[in-house]
Amino acid sequence: MKPTGYLRVSIIQASLVWGDKLKNLEYFDREVEHLSGQTDLIVLPEMFATGFVMDASRVAEPMNGIIMQWMANHASKLDCVITGSLAVKEKGKFYNRLIWMRPDGSFEYTDKRHLFRMGNEDEYFTAGEKPLVVTLKGWKIRPLICYDLRFPVWSKNRLIDGQYEYDLLIYVANWPASRSYVWKSLLTARAIENQAYCVGVNRIGKDGKGIPHSGNSMVLDFKGRFQVNAPANKTYTETALLDYTELDSFRQRFAVGLDWDSFTIH
Repeated sequence: MKPTGYLRVSIIQASLVWGDKLKNLEYFDREVEHLSGQTDLIVLPEMFATGFVMDASRVAEPMNGIIMQWMANHASKLDCVITGSLAVKEKGKFYNRLIWMRPDGSFEYTDKRHLFRMGNEDEYFTAGEKPLVVTLKGWKIRPLICYDLRFPVWSKNRLIDGQYEYDLLIYVANWPASRSYVWKSLLTARAIENQAYCVGVNRIGKDGKGIPHSGNSMVLDFKGRFQVNAPANKTYTETALLDYTELDSFRQRFAVGLDWDSFTIH
């Protein structure tokens, strides 16, 4: 069944304190508080509680750690879904894991597929293997993590038996300012080529290695047009109202999905 109406999506662009879970969570405490009753989904950056720290043994938590507890508590309190990624230790391995936390405490997750080798992420973390599509208010949503943005096959939408695999594509990131043009260009391309809304949430500020991040978080419609365009280098919280009727109407008028190539990922 197709969704009807709107989906309220809130993005939080923040400066992260390197490796300091408590300070970062305290910051997000204040930012999410005023979103109560105002949103259906809050999207946080990649590794939002620690920054992109590769010392996995120091920052990683089990699945019932304080970051997961924080997400569960606030999802319940705010009555919305909260998503973002964190470093997780499981069965002796480390994962950059995106959590999809629901208000009732249930959750789903997906692990970052493409590990950023230029930052040595592949030396510390294990790559994910299974894509995730979740449902919220009838919307089908595909969440991904940072470097996955560069690999369009992994995010490719499909039209199967007349049904699109997803309606909204989400990327959470720690994407450096030096490659901000690439970030903006690829997010636009993903929205257009997949005929879906696209959300990209990035951090700002310098990380523990002195690498600056400019944010440039955004919400794009299915034509690549801005719904939200966060200012560079500033903390920013905003909520976008996504209209499924407009998306469905455009897909019917301009049915490129019928001509998409079929493929299999091994």
